[in-house]
Amino acid sequence: MIKISDLRNREVINIVDGKRLGMIYDLELDLEKGRISAIIVPCSTGIFKIFGNDRDYIIPWENIVKIGVDTILVELTGTVP
Repeated sequence: MIKISDLRNREVINIVDGKRLGMIYDLELDLEKGRISAIIVPCSTGIFKIFGNDRDYIIPWENIVKIGVDTILVELTGTVP
């Protein structure tokens, strides 16, 4: 079993291109089914976040390939911000 606080301390990496997406910021919950439906990772940091040019990665739970000790591997294809 894993706690939500433990998930937030793991880096999210896209296995398609090896890009480091960042750390989990939030979770999207399906309260009717009682499960996590997606993880949310902030897209940008630094000066661009100040100007509001940021979007979040909303990664469906089905796209998580592996949850490791210190990383979470996801598979995102197509246009990734």
